[in-house]
Amino acid sequence: QVQLVESGGGLVQAGGSLRLSCAASGLTFGTYTMGWFRQNPGNEREFVTAISWKSGLTYSGDAVKGRFTISRDNAKNTVYLQMNSLKPEDTAVYYCAASSYWYSVYDREYNYWGQGTQVTVSS
Repeated sequence: QVQLVESGGGLVQAGGSLRLSCAASGLTFGTYTMGWFRQNPGNEREFVTAISWKSGLTYSGDAVKGRFTISRDNAKNTVYLQMNSLKPEDTAVYYCAASSYWYSVYDREYNYWGQGTQVTVSS
């Protein structure tokens, strides 16, 4: 059974930083692209960033470029999201996901999802 478990969310002031973690089990971690998405109630899920299993290529949405960094530790089956210079508009539930595609920004192409972790940025 595949499990993705996010941690590290919380409340932070604007301009601050948070680091999210996602621990994976039940899958061959090194063969999956790992991504982060976020969602607010009433809104569609938004692609944040991802790191490919193939060569470690990373790519991010325009809203977070230059502020958020994704990384992975295949030995620990864990993916991280370092979020700097946080803004109130970054407030959302953040989801970790795994995709068998080597490159994808579409949530429909992700096979497995975590339960989400809340990030709240106060102004």
